[in-house]
This record gives sequence, C-alpha cells and structure tokens, in this order.
Amino acid sequence: MPAKNLAALRAYYQAAQAATGVGWSYLAAINFVETDFGRVVGPSTAGAQGPMQFLPATWAIYGHGSIHRPKDAITAAAHLLADHGAAQNIAAALHAYNPSWRYVDAVLRYARRLRHDPHALTGYYQRQVICRLTSGWVLLPAGYGVDRSGRPITLNLRHLGSRG
Repeated sequence: MPAKNLAALRAYYQAAQAATGVGWSYLAAINFVETDFGRVVGPSTAGAQGPMQFLPATWAIYGHGSIHRPKDAITAAAHLLADHGAAQNIAAALHAYNPSWRYVDAVLRYARRLRHDPHALTGYYQRQVICRLTSGWVLLPAGYGVDRSGRPITLNLRHLGSRG
C-alpha cells in the first residue's frame, strides 16, 4: 500500500504538534518506525493496527475516527504522548507508547535527525523496506501484510549479513 503523500503527512504532524505540543519529529519518527509511514500494513504480533500501531484498547481511549486513517492515528498518538508527560520527559512518554527502551532509543535518534537534517524526512520516506528473515534478506513490497498477492522479494545481500 502506498504511504499517504509526504506533504499531507507533514501537515498532520504539524497540526498534531500545534494541538498538543508534542514535537512533529517524534510523531514522524514513530510513524516511520512503526509502519514505514503506513506502507507496512496489518496488525502487529500484539494486535496493534494502523499507521501508528495502536492496540484497540488504547485506540478506544485516544482515537477518534479510523485507526487506519493517518490523520486520526497521528493525532491520537500526539494526545497519548502528551497525556504521558511528553513535555516534561519525552523518553518516558515514548516508553508508555511502546514499553521498549530500544524502541525509545530508535525514535529519539530518528527524531533528532529529522530536526537537524532538513532532507532526512524525504530520505526516510523514499527508502525501501529491506529486512532480514531467517531465510535471508528480502525487500518488502508496498502493501505487504494486507495484499495477499504481495510476496517478499528475495535479495542476494550476503555481504550485508556480515556487518551485523
């Protein structure tokens, strides 16, 4: 599935920041880490859904509209982070969003780069999703996880495997 266009996503991040005070870069980083800006579709192993990966119970508290609509999901994420003290401690708020310190570290690093490099968002947005499965390296096509005809494309990247 193609991601929402970048101009629309930027507008959603900015609007959510204006409404809650949560920085746009954190919202963009979450959107990137969770679903590659909405391109990786389908529920997580925990049952989280949508471009910002909300559990249905959490969506019932913070969400309005559709869990799968980027604007609604980004707004809900901003409200969740704000309610968990993002203004005072963004790391703790991110940990409430996803209780993994590795996740928190990844989001903080991406958000910092987004703030300091004006081209970073475009670069992250345009990149392709490549991951390592037990069977080897694969390119995940747009819509992977929802479109049953979409299959991972096996890549010959043995040289990347040795870099860890």
